Amino acid sequence: MGLNGCGPVRHASRSTFCLAALDKFTAARHAPFMAFEPEASSPLDNLWQEYASIFCDWDDLTLGRWLAQTLGQLQGRAWRLSHPLVGAYRLAAKIAHDRQIWLKRIATPPAGYAESPCCRAPFLPLLTRDVRAEGLICQHCNEILVPFEDIPAEPREAAGSWAQAYEPVHAVAHWDDRQRRRAGNYDEAFEKAAKQAEQLLTRAGRELAPKLLDAYASVIWEDQDECLEVRPEDVTLGET
Repeated sequence: MGLNGCGPVRHASRSTFCLAALDKFTAARHAPFMAFEPEASSPLDNLWQEYASIFCDWDDLTLGRWLAQTLGQLQGRAWRLSHPLVGAYRLAAKIAHDRQIWLKRIATPPAGYAESPCCRAPFLPLLTRDVRAEGLICQHCNEILVPFEDIPAEPREAAGSWAQAYEPVHAVAHWDDRQRRRAGNYDEAFEKAAKQAEQLLTRAGRELAPKLLDAYASVIWEDQDECLEVRPEDVTLGET
């Protein structure tokens, strides 16, 4: 079984800098935030709390200005969920949401960002494999930012067919014993599914997320599949 209990181990080791600690994934949604509750006690939770502490120490004006400036840096590009700048922004955004920074109008985001209908923060959507069911997710409040049917037609069609193709691939990680026996060699089936997931996630970064930039100032896309042991470094876009 893999380290997450879903399937065989594909990698001998995993990076300590792992967004799994930041992302409390639920079965139906893939845009969570790190929990800052005192009872969180795992080493990775504690590490991310340490990372977040710098933002907790900032006053509201400093935090709001940093978020607005960082949005300017994010603007015009599709970003990996695992990118360090995105990770830092999401930590700060969670604290800002708790403090209602954007509702207080303390800082002005770049002009290209519309106001989110869910929490009135700047419009920053996350594309995940659950896009057909969940649409695009808000990176500030973790609610549905854009229902699937409200995504512009061309990227909606492309994202819908992509997500439909991804569903049976991801499902391999959650096969029950009967399905595993039917497959014969489950390790081989798992590895095949992981390779397919890498290809599908690569397509999301190369094709799907950039299409959304025609409608949104910047976009974040999920570049890992924790259940299939696909890590961000497995998803290569050919950047130089």
